[in-house]
Amino acid sequence: MDKTMSSLEMQLAAARAAKNKHGEGSPIPTKSEKEQIKDEEKIFFVMGIITAFSGRKRRDSIRETWMPQGEELRKLEREKRIIIRFVIGHSATPGGVLDRAIDAEDDKHKDFLRLKHAEGYHTLSSKTQIYFSTAVAKWDADFYIKVDDDVHVNLGTIGSMLAHHRSKPRVYIGCMKSGPVLAQKGIKYHEPEYWKFGEEGNKYFRHATGQIYVISKDLATYISANRHILHKYANEDVSLGSWFIGLDVEHIDERSLCCGTSPDCEWKAQAGNPCSASFDWSCSGICKSAERMEEVHQQCGEGDAAIWHTSF
Repeated sequence: MDKTMSSLEMQLAAARAAKNKHGEGSPIPTKSEKEQIKDEEKIFFVMGIITAFSGRKRRDSIRETWMPQGEELRKLEREKRIIIRFVIGHSATPGGVLDRAIDAEDDKHKDFLRLKHAEGYHTLSSKTQIYFSTAVAKWDADFYIKVDDDVHVNLGTIGSMLAHHRSKPRVYIGCMKSGPVLAQKGIKYHEPEYWKFGEEGNKYFRHATGQIYVISKDLATYISANRHILHKYANEDVSLGSWFIGLDVEHIDERSLCCGTSPDCEWKAQAGNPCSASFDWSCSGICKSAERMEEVHQQCGEGDAAIWHTSF
């Protein structure tokens, strides 16, 4: 009964999101039209690379390594049904020099998803929420991925991994952890609402580490439909995990999403366990990623042709 109710609630959330997307006055497509839309527009996964105004060098390092560019990016969308975009909002003074710089960069590369969101480190939970809401309204995908702009990704490997979960309606995939709730003020990752998690020294509930994680369409739709009442904690990865507590969601601890850089990624590849993503735990991303992404790509990459030869 609980699972049936949860499924019905998810379907209701999807219907609400669709209603908001198409507008109350929009005509309802016929069955044949719905099938045609699904066949023509269904996306495998949307990958949003979270970035900031100061991240131009990081973005370029990704463009020069694991992210296809220009016509190859369009080909990835047509042939593999994969969407990749850098995700950014606007500055505190919309239309200012920072926004114009992003506009110029987007005119050149055409690889941004702009959000109705004011950028700022302490608003990452809101940015993540708005990203998923925007992406699920724009693209009908099986999966939605959030990744930081200092992480190395193997697109073919991550695609092969996700293909195994396509039949599951509500999955939350990542490198699952349960770190300490930090009550002390002034330190990184301080949790102002630490008291909600019990006595000092307690740990958070299990959630995916923030460098990269994946959610299925039903969960992205749920976030979109309920975004105004979903609570946002200080840390974005904790916020996301909290939104799924109490829902009928399958948490998948996918270790290929939390590989270290060399030699860790090389050892795992040699053992037959290739990495979907690599970063340095000590830096919560690749240390000095703008300078080292090419090096990591050479050591941890699956090969630039892998994505084109991988069948999903």
